[in-house]
Amino acid sequence: MGSSSVDTPCTSPTSLAVHRGHSPCPIVPDHLLDRATKQTPESRGVKPRPTVPRASQLTQRHQPCTACNLQANILIMNCVHVKGDGDEACANCGKLGSDAVKLKDCTACRLVKYCGVDCQKAHRKLHRKACKQRAAELKDEKLYSQGLERPERDYCSICTLPIPHGCKKKDPEAINFLGQRYYHGGFGLQKDMQRAVKVWEEAAELGSIGALYSLGNAYFHGDGVQQDEAKAVQFWMKSAMQGHVISRHNLGSDEGQKGNYDRAVRHFLISAKMGYEDSLENIKDAFMAGLATKEQYAEALKGYHGAVEEMKSHDREEAKAYGLG
Repeated sequence: MGSSSVDTPCTSPTSLAVHRGHSPCPIVPDHLLDRATKQTPESRGVKPRPTVPRASQLTQRHQPCTACNLQANILIMNCVHVKGDGDEACANCGKLGSDAVKLKDCTACRLVKYCGVDCQKAHRKLHRKACKQRAAELKDEKLYSQGLERPERDYCSICTLPIPHGCKKKDPEAINFLGQRYYHGGFGLQKDMQRAVKVWEEAAELGSIGALYSLGNAYFHGDGVQQDEAKAVQFWMKSAMQGHVISRHNLGSDEGQKGNYDRAVRHFLISAKMGYEDSLENIKDAFMAGLATKEQYAEALKGYHGAVEEMKSHDREEAKAYGLG
C-alpha cells in the first residue's frame, strides 16, 4: 500500500457518506476503521499489517460526521438517504421528522430545522452566513412593516394632555410626563437628567412609547447616561415600530448619516405618510439629489397631506396654541 488516497462518497452500507448539508468529512486512517467495523485486513482482501502501521501504509478515509453510531469509539455514518421535502428533515443529519423526532426551526432565521441542540451546533459553521443574512431580512421586515400608523391618542387633542396625578396608578404616560419634568425642570421639580432617565425606564416598562423615544434621545446625546448611539437607535426602533413618528424620522436620519440612503428614504417615507413634515422635506431633498425616485416623493407628498387632513380638528389647533398639543 503506497501513497494515501481519499475515498469517494458512500456506495455501500459500510462506507462513509457525506449527508446533505455537510461539508466533506475529515479523514481517518484505514486501520482505525478496521477496529471500528470489526473487519480484518483479510476480510477486505489485504495482507495483515503491523500493529502500529507506518504513515506510508495508511489509506485515508472520510471521518464520519455527527449523525453516526458509536462503535469502538469511532463514529460510523448511517447511509440512509433523506426522503421527501428537505424542510421536514434535520439540516445536519438528515433525520426525518416524526412523532418520535420533533424537529425545531432555527430560531434566528427559520430557514432550517434541527432534531436537537447537538445537530444545531454541528451545523452552525455551515449555516452561519445564510442564517445571519436571513435574520437581518426578517428584522427589516418587522422594522418596515410595523408602526405604519400613529397611535390612536395622536388623533385626539384631549388624549395628549398630561395627567401628572396618574403616577400613583402606574399610568405610563403620566410617568413619562414626570420624566419630562425632571429632564427640563419645572412644575416645582428641579432639573435632574439622571432621575429623568430612571423615570422613563419605568414608563417604558409600563408601555409608554414616548418614554422609549426619550430614552433614545438621552442615550444619543449622553444626557444623564453614558452616550451610546447604538443603544439610542435600539430605543428608537422599539418606539417607531409602535407608531412613534419622530422616532421613525430619527431612524431615517441615522441611516442617512451612515450613507444608507435607500434605508433612510424608506423610514422617511413612513413618517412622512404619518404627517411629519420634516420627513417630507428630507424625501424632497433626497429626490433633488437623485437619492429618491419621483414616485417615492409623490407617494410621500400624497400620504403627508392625507395624514394632516385626517388629524385636523379645531380642538387640536386650540390645544397647540396653548402648547399642549
